[in-house]
Amino acid sequence: MNGPTLRTLPEAVAANVAEIRARTRSMIMAVVKADGYGHGAVTVAEAAVAAGAGWLGTTSVAEACALRAAGLAVPILAWLHPSGVDAEAAAAGGVDVAVGSVDELGAVIAQAASTVRIHLHVDTGMSRGGCPRGRWDELIGIAQRGQRARRVRVVGVMGHLPLADRAEPAANAPAVAGMHEALKAVRAAGLGSLLAHLAATSGTLTDPATHFGMVRVGAGLVGIDPSGTVEMHGASRLTTPIVHTTAVPAGTPVGYGGTYVTYRATHLSVLPVGYADGIPRELSPRAGVEIRGRRFPVVGRVSMDQIVIDTGARYFPAGTSATVFGPDGGATPTVHAWARWAGTIPHTIVTGIGPRVRRSIGGHGESW
Repeated sequence: MNGPTLRTLPEAVAANVAEIRARTRSMIMAVVKADGYGHGAVTVAEAAVAAGAGWLGTTSVAEACALRAAGLAVPILAWLHPSGVDAEAAAAGGVDVAVGSVDELGAVIAQAASTVRIHLHVDTGMSRGGCPRGRWDELIGIAQRGQRARRVRVVGVMGHLPLADRAEPAANAPAVAGMHEALKAVRAAGLGSLLAHLAATSGTLTDPATHFGMVRVGAGLVGIDPSGTVEMHGASRLTTPIVHTTAVPAGTPVGYGGTYVTYRATHLSVLPVGYADGIPRELSPRAGVEIRGRRFPVVGRVSMDQIVIDTGARYFPAGTSATVFGPDGGATPTVHAWARWAGTIPHTIVTGIGPRVRRSIGGHGESW
């Protein structure tokens, strides 16, 4: 029998891109950082591009180059640079890089042996990256000099929306005004009309004023709308076989510490996934999994490698498949349900699935 498996559903990704396309006239960047939000960067990127996304986004040049090696030819932007900007690799791979500080831009220009395409990353209210407003003129001046020396070519300006999850356009207005101010400054400096991008998934779905020339969609690709206003399509299914079932009497403690005690004679089944595999350790009593069209509760503490479910009068032999989460509806929990049960956000559920869980890709027409 197959062990725990996370199955990515490319057709669901495509449907989510179509949902985005219906809400904007701007270009769409498919952001596939964190290994495509845990769904496989190449798989999600290929599905998104086939559905009409014209750009890809990553955290680093190395991630972008891996997409290039997989045959993806659309423009790619890398903007977080956890190991610093590799200007040579960016130029060789045709990867755009965002630069968010005077020092970072100076380092790119100093390293560049060939022209590197850059996006100026300005702080539009997040205070979590991007050049602060007081140094925009300095950043633009260095970019001008670097462009004259043919070390860089300035092609874009980017920022972030700190309050887009509220789904209130008024909350986005200061960041939108900041982007307009930045674009005015780059035009005044003679850098021309650059590609501007500010909105991520929430802004894209709720506020057209934030769209500019391009929108960056990451969580939305895999079915997560952080604003909670649009129902997207879940793009993965986590299944696992039962590995052990036992019948126990009422009054049987379950798991470490015996925090759950059976209140009737019942069957307990063990699933070989735990907090090392991405199952949140702290769960509400409502957490459950689906087996053969019914939902059964998770009981006792989540262990590193396993969880226990109470199936009542139903006996399920080893090898029976359980769905931890999926897009199916009904008895099948969604990643949003797991997030509620764990007191977190859906992003942490899908990005937290550990490396011991086998990955696979859904076929054409698979239910989602």
